[in-house]
Amino acid sequence: MHDRDTAARPLPSRKPCLTAVLRMAGLRPTRQRVALAELLFGGPHRHVSAEQLHGEADTANVNVSLATIYNTLHQFHEAGLLREVAIDASRSYFDTDTSDHHHFYVEDEQRMIDIPAESVEFKALPKAPEGMEVSHVDVVIRVRRASA
Repeated sequence: MHDRDTAARPLPSRKPCLTAVLRMAGLRPTRQRVALAELLFGGPHRHVSAEQLHGEADTANVNVSLATIYNTLHQFHEAGLLREVAIDASRSYFDTDTSDHHHFYVEDEQRMIDIPAESVEFKALPKAPEGMEVSHVDVVIRVRRASA
């Protein structure tokens, strides 16, 4: 009977933890930011587009515009909470894993798959322009289903 009572209790909210994370990142924990942070960071690492997150917010009854989603994703990125991976001029994904790694982009499924950093080797990188330094290297390898 004790197990059933334990199973019936809801899981504790991550809101206090996410509120602290947002504050430590220099962001005011508004209701919308906290709600979007719960959607983004409430599970395993993943890659999400603004449109995907907007759909998830609608499903979760989080009333937020697509423009606010874009602004929040960019704020989270600038604060170091997300990594932005640009696929082309009109498509970016936001990665909740900010560690050093690369990506496969599955074109016909519009999804990304992580590649461990040590799986990609460079013989040499070009010298950075005068007064600049290389901050990181993003490799995106485009793939599609092989034709039979």
